[in-house]
Amino acid sequence: MLNEKCALVTGATQGIGLAITHEMAGTGCAIVLHGVETEEEGRAIAAGVAERHGVRTAYVRADLSCTAEAEALVLEAERSLAPIDILINNAGIQFTSPAESFPLDRWQAILSINLTAPFLLMKAVLPGMRQRGWGRIVNIASVHGLVASVNKVAYLAAKHGLVGASKGVALETAADGITVNCICPGYTDTPILMPQIKQRAEKLNVSYEEGVRDLVREKQPNLKLLPPAFIGQTAVFLCSEAAVGITGVTVITDSGYFSAGVTESFPDATPGVNFLLGRY
Repeated sequence: MLNEKCALVTGATQGIGLAITHEMAGTGCAIVLHGVETEEEGRAIAAGVAERHGVRTAYVRADLSCTAEAEALVLEAERSLAPIDILINNAGIQFTSPAESFPLDRWQAILSINLTAPFLLMKAVLPGMRQRGWGRIVNIASVHGLVASVNKVAYLAAKHGLVGASKGVALETAADGITVNCICPGYTDTPILMPQIKQRAEKLNVSYEEGVRDLVREKQPNLKLLPPAFIGQTAVFLCSEAAVGITGVTVITDSGYFSAGVTESFPDATPGVNFLLGRY
């Protein structure tokens, strides 16, 4: 379906990013994987994707909190493999704290990686996409781009901003064969949640599965974690010709979190805890 295209996926080496990478590669799409592990580790992950799906891959390391490295990522990706037809902005970080004690350096880091970097990457891919008359940009936001939780002020600002930026760029590119959309996941079955689930299960003296249900019960009415492959399949659809008329849209893959309209009565994250996404 996408076997003549090349995608750049940020935060591509674990969790949702790796799931997206595999789903995209499964369509025949060439993939440039971005991450922050060592070159050796990154190249090994890329080689595994290539072997599994029979596609061309490359790995590019970049610290997206550094403006210069973020600005150079697309050029390095294209040098490594091919012009970028599809951009998946997935990399992100998290830190939780009450607003009055939220460290300024963590605020700036979250905004840099979760919002400024996606903007810089969109800015970098758009000229080539316009010239070729075809392009797909999928920004992985969050249900927190639509609703709020306590102790997540920076993450909320970044993800709400990413949803808005996506809509604006979608309008600017609507006549150019380019679509720009957001995916907003809720609780997803990735390694990042395991410590939270284990902590709850131990505190309540229940099984891991019951720990999952306790974690999500106030927000996701299905009481389950979403498999990350489903988010990858949503990204594939948004990049397909079947979605040519879909742009500026926020696709909510949150198992009913947003629809439930839950108002929290207590924090869902321990203040001062880093949650790392996309190996950040």
